[in-house]
Amino acid sequence: MSKMSTERARIALSGPTMGTGWSALFFAQPDFDPAPIRTALQAAVDEVDGQMSTWNAGSDLMRLNAAPVGEWLAVPERLRHVLRLGLEIGRASGGAFDIGMGDAVTAWGFGPGNTAPDRIRAAMKNPCCPAHELLEMDGARVRKAAPVALDLNGIAKGYGVDRLAEILRDHGIADALVGIDGEMRALGLRPDGAAWAIAVEAPDAERRTPHSILALQDAAVATSGDYRHWVEVQGRRLSHTMDPRRGAPLIASPASVTVVARSCAEADGWATALMVLGPERGAALARRTGLDALFLLRDAGSSTRSVGVGRLFAEEPAAFAPAGEG
Repeated sequence: MSKMSTERARIALSGPTMGTGWSALFFAQPDFDPAPIRTALQAAVDEVDGQMSTWNAGSDLMRLNAAPVGEWLAVPERLRHVLRLGLEIGRASGGAFDIGMGDAVTAWGFGPGNTAPDRIRAAMKNPCCPAHELLEMDGARVRKAAPVALDLNGIAKGYGVDRLAEILRDHGIADALVGIDGEMRALGLRPDGAAWAIAVEAPDAERRTPHSILALQDAAVATSGDYRHWVEVQGRRLSHTMDPRRGAPLIASPASVTVVARSCAEADGWATALMVLGPERGAALARRTGLDALFLLRDAGSSTRSVGVGRLFAEEPAAFAPAGEG
């Protein structure tokens, strides 16, 4: 058999979603037509966005937000799945991850519209109960036990990555790397048998540089940080991550938290939860729940130090190396 008939071509696909972009990388035979898969991948993330966006007033999530308290509303299966996972992580984290922070997110300028001082005061004065205490689910139906504005921005991108992975598997592709805005999922291995190399970004607002490199196989990774999305209040930069106890952005937090999990939705939600909890309580919870997590903390000056939890970051350094090392 000739070399040309066995050599596989690199296929890199991408498209827009959720205000950013998705990507998929895999290898196939030279005569492979990627057009049908690209169409299916775009349709999958469009579906997630159409069901879970807070920027689209007609999304299924916003229909649920607009529904009267106590009224059962039928919602699509994928939205139910993400709501259920969000509530599970909320309970397990003691409310540190809360999908009911929509009013605070919008008031502080991280949702549709601009920062609203009166709404900020209201969000900080009356922080509500966590969503896992207010949302009821019964089969295909959901209802709110009290007023709550749901926001899935801390988990929907991760779920979108999982949908990209599912589409590729449905098309017979078992080895690939997919992602949305830095949230990544690795399927199988590269053609040379190596794991997929994924950078953990350094917490630097001015430039994108790797802090370290992960080697992943059949796993997902997500990072929550304070250095990409923020608002400035009285000369102070405040992260987009909300503190549910205050109804306001975190004041003191790790520079970033990276979580590796089975699914990207889980990694996404847990990264936010551990960011809210901070390096001490977050690391303790990660140990109790068996999570692989990396906390990057700012020291005096511009230096950072890391706290690793779990088998991947603490016990198998070969799977996790500083950037620049082989």
